[in-house]
Amino acid sequence: MTKHEFEVAMTCEGCSGAVTRVLNKLGDVKFEIDLPKKLVWIESDKDVEVLTETLKKCGKEVKYNGTK
Repeated sequence: MTKHEFEVAMTCEGCSGAVTRVLNKLGDVKFEIDLPKKLVWIESDKDVEVLTETLKKCGKEVKYNGTK
């Protein structure tokens, strides 16, 4: 599985909770959230476009930083 890094404009626990909810709906993904750094790491075989669109569903600005 590839590990992708995203920058998500999260400002609070509610934001990271929203990210957690949308990613859990995808299924078959492992992820870590670093709220202070506004980073989300996702391990998945899904396309980057799918992951990006899923993250955007939480209503925050999303930037793809590449694989780690």
